[in-house]
Amino acid sequence: MIYLPSCHSTNEIAAEMVQSPNITEGTTIIANFQTAGKGQRGNSWESQEGKNLMFSIILKPSFLSPTEQFQLNMTISLAVSEFLTTYLGKKIKVKWPNDIFFEDKKICGILIQNFIKSSKIETSIVGIGININQIEFSEGRATSLAKVLLKEFDRNVLLNEFLIILEKNYLKLRNGGVESLKNRYIDNLYKAGEISFYKTKESVFKGMIIGIDEIGQLLIKENDDIHSFQFKEVEFLNIKDK
Repeated sequence: MIYLPSCHSTNEIAAEMVQSPNITEGTTIIANFQTAGKGQRGNSWESQEGKNLMFSIILKPSFLSPTEQFQLNMTISLAVSEFLTTYLGKKIKVKWPNDIFFEDKKICGILIQNFIKSSKIETSIVGIGININQIEFSEGRATSLAKVLLKEFDRNVLLNEFLIILEKNYLKLRNGGVESLKNRYIDNLYKAGEISFYKTKESVFKGMIIGIDEIGQLLIKENDDIHSFQFKEVEFLNIKDK
């Protein structure tokens, strides 16, 4: 466990550390504040100083091939979901590929960077930001444990609780439990089984999420057609059918 009062990005610190061949799997870098936290799609991650959990974990999932990297994504998403469900119940969902939502608001972001060598994932850097005690957000579709439950939390206690859950799920993946993880992931998908609007480069359409394929592409059914999408190819639209 490496504690930093402030840094630009825990993922970038971790990326420097993995250059050492002796880095220990499970090494966790925790920052009290990030000046340049990273989110998905090249976005920044908003977090007030001393309020939330911002950390990166170094893993060595060499048992996975590059085509299986979404299995790690599922595992991390499920660990965060399981952890938050202990506090917020079954309203916690995974918005594909790996944002964690409470009802219709984002409570956690995950950014995974994989380093591939000899047709295996040699190292992964798992960056996680969980909103804990922050109340005010410039982004309207964000929330936190404190905002929902109206009390503050000890972040160190929560981090230890989460890491235990993460290790359990990661060992399950390593020991061949991918089908069980995939079923849980699909069961926890945000908007799965509901008719919603989606946007691609070509059009806006109405469809229903029915799961993921073997490489983690999102499957959406539109009438009698089933479309598969890679990351950044489709966007959920938060609009109502009229």
